Amino acid sequence: MAAKRDYYEVLGVARGATAEELKKSYRKLAVQFHPDKNPGDKVAEEKFKELSEAYEVLTDPKKKQMYDQFGHAANAGAAGGGGPGMGGFDFGGGGGVNDIFGDIFSDLFGGGGPGMGGQRGRTRRRGRPGADLRTQIDITFEEAAFGAEKVITIPRSATCETCTGKGTRSGSEPETCGQCNGRGEMSFQQGFFAITRPCTRCNGAGQIIKNPCGTCSGSGTVKKRSQIAVKVPSGVDTGQRLKLSGEGEAGEHGGPSGDLYVVINILPHEFFTRDEFDVICEVPITFTQAALGTEIEVPTLEGKVKVKIPTGTQSQKILRLKGKGMQRLGSYGQGDQLIRVMVETPTKLNSEQRELLKRFDEIDRESTHPMHHKFFEKVKNLFE
Repeated sequence: MAAKRDYYEVLGVARGATAEELKKSYRKLAVQFHPDKNPGDKVAEEKFKELSEAYEVLTDPKKKQMYDQFGHAANAGAAGGGGPGMGGFDFGGGGGVNDIFGDIFSDLFGGGGPGMGGQRGRTRRRGRPGADLRTQIDITFEEAAFGAEKVITIPRSATCETCTGKGTRSGSEPETCGQCNGRGEMSFQQGFFAITRPCTRCNGAGQIIKNPCGTCSGSGTVKKRSQIAVKVPSGVDTGQRLKLSGEGEAGEHGGPSGDLYVVINILPHEFFTRDEFDVICEVPITFTQAALGTEIEVPTLEGKVKVKIPTGTQSQKILRLKGKGMQRLGSYGQGDQLIRVMVETPTKLNSEQRELLKRFDEIDRESTHPMHHKFFEKVKNLFE
């Protein structure tokens, strides 16, 4: 596979190009290589896709920052994400090149997006884009930490194999709609306004299928359950979503497929919780271990490690294990593991244990429990 070209090179601009310069260059090149102007030209189609991808990244501040720092590795997932057909990560929001088509192409194609025709009489693009899909996958805490590849089954429409998406029987081709002359819409005057509506005969497709495919009934798509591999990058968190470009519903009559958004849900763990990229583990210790100090084994994402408990450790004290947390998504390094010490108060004491604790209490000094004595001294003074 050929190496991907630099996005700035694709758009023919310098790295310090402004948003207006990016838009101007994209506008010029998109018109030159747009599929409607180059029907059947695979080279032009690939160049148009390359342009759209470059423009989408460089006009999104977050994606541009990642690209400027990591190059194409950012889109492949610098922390182990991405992968074929994934288009990188999507953390909410919207945008993308489809959202700006209306802005860039409105004055080039007479409104309605690329290849959609409009009031200037251009032929309407035949295919209807497929809908986006959304699903959720459950992953374990360890899979979120180290990344994983999951295979999911999605019910969706797919391109009909019998007619390869054209919607017609073998040997037959769609015919241009005679009512709208292939534009897919009708314009008429109503008072001072020019009204444009989808053609009622072809339902906005611009074409009439007189001999529909027997498998898909002319839609060009069929319903099926598809298995899709999803690469989960290291460091993802619940609620974040991955975008799989082109894995949504198939478009009708050869139109582009929609995208699939996979929302992450991390299952609860027996020991760990997380705070962003730090892993938190609550570890109970005994009263005597806290008082005298000790060394204990605690679980981490990479196995057990020994941790020293200092003499006089109080409950809720935090001990930090550097670099034992989650991979920082889209960046380098890892968070830490925080050990929250929980001192367990003895319960169900036998008689000997009770006597020993009573004896300990009798010889207790202020230096043994300074916080206790200081607090009740303040209470005493307050109410005297």
